[in-house]
Amino acid sequence: GQGSRRHEVAALRCATERATCEGRLFLILLALIWNDSMAQSASSPEAIILLHGFGGHPVQTALLARRLRRAGFAVCNIGYPSWRWPIDRIVEHVHSRIAPFAKAQVGPVHCVGHSMGGLVLRAYLARHRPPNLGRVVMLGTPNGGSEIADLLYRLRLHGPILHRAGDALRTRRQATVEHAFGTVDYPLGIIAGDRPMQAWLPGLVFRAANDGKVSVAATHLAGQADHLTLPVAHTAMIYTR
Repeated sequence: GQGSRRHEVAALRCATERATCEGRLFLILLALIWNDSMAQSASSPEAIILLHGFGGHPVQTALLARRLRRAGFAVCNIGYPSWRWPIDRIVEHVHSRIAPFAKAQVGPVHCVGHSMGGLVLRAYLARHRPPNLGRVVMLGTPNGGSEIADLLYRLRLHGPILHRAGDALRTRRQATVEHAFGTVDYPLGIIAGDRPMQAWLPGLVFRAANDGKVSVAATHLAGQADHLTLPVAHTAMIYTR
């Protein structure tokens, strides 16, 4: 109800203020997926599906997974070959992991995707949404594409560097690719960064606030419920406390 939503917004605002002061992105992540049922049943914790970004590996999201488990969540940290496989094949791969995990959960299953992992989640939810889906959180996801990917296309380096992921990461996507991501009709919170590690280099590519790989503007998505921008770099998001 409205009272519950106001309580959730208040919790999010409180976490945001603390994160702004302490740089604790993890607190905001918890606030975005926070639910009253967490306190109702410790024996059946809520669950989280965690996806890394382009060129990543579950080892990179292992620290975040460990923190989420300590916070009381059951976590499924999934890897996928982002460079070699097209998005539709990746979706079927993660589905083979998510389906049995989600089925085994009593409570809601939330989803967290870093960078390209958020795009994979969008395509996955468009095809195989779990009936017990909770909330979705994206960290630095290039929903509108990345100017870095566009630069690689202009330099004709997209093949060796991006390979099959290029179609999903560029700003001017084909209609079929955009259609595969579906529309957002689920609770979605997005965290963007605006502090690239090497400010001068992204400054040659971006014309607005960015995290070094994705502009803040490109992280926005129609249907989002919450959007926050923090002073953090793209890759550092999954490590920042």
